[in-house]
Amino acid sequence: MDRKDEILNAIRKAAGTFGHPPSRREFMSSSGMNEYQVLKYFQNWREAVRAAGLEPDSTNLPVDPTALLKDWGEMVRRERRIPTRSQYRRSGNYSAGVFEKKFGPWSNITAHFKAFAESRPEWADVVALIPIEVSPDTTRASQPMASASDPAPAEVRQRHAKLDNRPTYGNPIDFRGLRHEPVNEGGVVFLFGMVARELGYLVESIQAGYPDCEAKRQVDPGTWQRVRIEFEFMSRNFRDHGHPPEGCDIIVCWRHNWPDCPPHLEVVELSRIIKTLASEDE
Repeated sequence: MDRKDEILNAIRKAAGTFGHPPSRREFMSSSGMNEYQVLKYFQNWREAVRAAGLEPDSTNLPVDPTALLKDWGEMVRRERRIPTRSQYRRSGNYSAGVFEKKFGPWSNITAHFKAFAESRPEWADVVALIPIEVSPDTTRASQPMASASDPAPAEVRQRHAKLDNRPTYGNPIDFRGLRHEPVNEGGVVFLFGMVARELGYLVESIQAGYPDCEAKRQVDPGTWQRVRIEFEFMSRNFRDHGHPPEGCDIIVCWRHNWPDCPPHLEVVELSRIIKTLASEDE
């Protein structure tokens, strides 16, 4: 049985356990697999569920903003801290993308909750945990998050002369705290650090020599394995830099542009992965 069939069987098994087509969170908790293992074979979670012969929840009804804020507040009450986007995504009852569609950037939610809770004394304990300096950014509350696949706005498609002694940036993506696409290997390292845990990696060390990173990832429930990672802006840079393929297991890059990549080298293409991580598709 190949890995793709293992994933489909795990989805079916989770459906039997929960009595309905599983959410991503339910699947990961019951199977020990991580989201990236699914995204290697399927474009998104819904496609994987359908490939397993199940029909994902498609009600897609609008979510009451009050319900979102109450769920966020309950997490703050339980954890006694303001959750990051990743923390809420793992333990909350809604998609982080739904919050951002309703309230704008994730950092705005504390301010919106504070405004919601002002006349509700039952939330006083949660309000006490919110930093005083929070202020809402209502100008972007209705704007959805941009993705790496979004075209540039018409007004910025015009090319202009490049000025000397000025920094340059990648296309806007507004992915969590990263405003622009990476333009070099350093940006890839930073972005991987933002999403490593969601992809199932625990980073052990980062070093100057080859390979760049040593990490562990879960391969079965309760079982982890050490892997060697090399960061590159483009996957083909691995070849151009003369790295010996036998010294590495995984290339983490922004764009995968190396069709002849050795088959034993796994390629993690962050430009594709963050489209799913930024999506509110459950």
